[in-house]
Amino acid sequence: MKPRIIVCGLGRTGYKIFRLLRQQGALVVGIHRKPIPGEATGDVIVGELCAASTLQAAGIEKANTLVIAGSDDAVNLSIMMQARVLNPQIRIINRFYNTNLGERLDHTLIDHLSMSVVGLAAPVFTFAALGNQAIGQIKLFDQTWPIQEEYIHEDHPWRGKKISDLWEDKSRMLIYYLPVFGKMNLVAAVLAEQRLKLGDRLIIGTQPRINHTRKSWGRKLFKIFTSIQQFQKHARSVIVMAMAVLVIILIATFTYVSTKLNISFVDALYFAVGMITGAGGNDKVVENAPNSIKLFTVFMMLAGAVVFGIWYAMLTDFVLGTRLKQFWDAARIPQRNHYIVCGLSGIGIRIIQQLHTSGHEVVVIETDPNNRFVNTARGMSIPVILADASFRTTLQTSNIDTAAAVLAVTNNDATNLEIALKAKGLTPKISVIVHYADPDFAGMAQQVFDFEAVLSPAELAAPAFAAAALGGRIIGNGIIADNLWVAFATLITPNHPFCGQWVKDVARYADFVPLYVETNHQTLHGWDLLDTNLSADDILYLTIPANRLYQLWREEQEMVS
Repeated sequence: MKPRIIVCGLGRTGYKIFRLLRQQGALVVGIHRKPIPGEATGDVIVGELCAASTLQAAGIEKANTLVIAGSDDAVNLSIMMQARVLNPQIRIINRFYNTNLGERLDHTLIDHLSMSVVGLAAPVFTFAALGNQAIGQIKLFDQTWPIQEEYIHEDHPWRGKKISDLWEDKSRMLIYYLPVFGKMNLVAAVLAEQRLKLGDRLIIGTQPRINHTRKSWGRKLFKIFTSIQQFQKHARSVIVMAMAVLVIILIATFTYVSTKLNISFVDALYFAVGMITGAGGNDKVVENAPNSIKLFTVFMMLAGAVVFGIWYAMLTDFVLGTRLKQFWDAARIPQRNHYIVCGLSGIGIRIIQQLHTSGHEVVVIETDPNNRFVNTARGMSIPVILADASFRTTLQTSNIDTAAAVLAVTNNDATNLEIALKAKGLTPKISVIVHYADPDFAGMAQQVFDFEAVLSPAELAAPAFAAAALGGRIIGNGIIADNLWVAFATLITPNHPFCGQWVKDVARYADFVPLYVETNHQTLHGWDLLDTNLSADDILYLTIPANRLYQLWREEQEMVS
């Protein structure tokens, strides 16, 4: 019997999950606050999302899994609690923006899995910026690997090559094989030494590389010189007013020295500084002076107080306000091969963190100085330009001419398109990655404007939610020829249908692709993996079509019973 799944909250992400699950043959019911055109009443229940009556109308008591896909963490939390009261055994896939809360709930509740749309989509944006045509992601060996499709065209270097020759490479995981004619399991193709033909497609995962490039001393010296230039630019007004204060002090000092007051240059300087700054000085200097000197002193007090007050205010603003931060950020803008991230949105900060962790230089452009992620970015020593990225001068300040890529990831689709078009206008050859919230129009935008990538987080995250709804510890997912596949880890128990069988045999009849196996505190890959006999306590990592998951677990449950 197929699992009954309820998807609660049919927004952009939720409706994509709903359609994807239905496409895979799952028995799925949706819950939404208003009717959805084209959907039958029995398929979508209309009502308040967290109301017991709405959940009961959707069949919560008999459901196997509940996917909560709304964008409001508080509402999602209420739905989760109401669902658990009505069905304590139900498995819940919960969308949370607050990942810390989600992790805490996962540790506290049984059969609760929290997922983040931003967390799932950000790696694909990052991979796209790095030049990978990623269609998904997979977590292997404590790293997130980009998944991409290799289409075997006439000039492809793998054309005519045996698939078995690609099997042993540990930096590349073969995930799925789609021959141009017929259907053949990847493991069967490897064992039969099948050669790649024109039109074949391979889905592969590639191990990400950390950039360990070190700056040369020449670049460091150039950076210092650039910093001085930027300092002069940002601090010019402060320096001008400081020079004005100094000129007034020197005029007063030389005036007192030139008169016959019998005081030294140091005493005159001490009195002039104290008089102008208001710190006080030796008033006896002018007590016996002529009236003209006294009037001069009064004038210098007033003029000095005004000039010094303005300079002090400007200096305070520069040091304690945003001016010094802007100068410091501008001085540290990379000169070449860096990534420009426009918009410190939730997905923007994730992209920045991933690029930074991978060893790449990043510069951020953000319009809101009070954005909560500004300090987070600066805490990673990443320069932040507080300006509008849709202006040409702003993009030029970020050294767009020599940058590796521009990522337009603000929360406004129109703004992202404007930034992307301006970037292409300034540097036609630069890679531009665009965030577009609406999944139905992201592909259209890609086709119309021909950017390197126009990505929708809902489009990228929905397969992961759908895969998780079908069960298991999901470590990756993707779409191949409109079919959802998932990567997951399964513990081999004594009653597991794979226990006691050879990996190469079970992979062929169960139609999955083994990635690696953890056995006896070691990891086996390649040919050693295929020649492994699975035993209890082994952990097998594999990819399989999503519509085969419930069949696999049904077989396991039947063997247990």
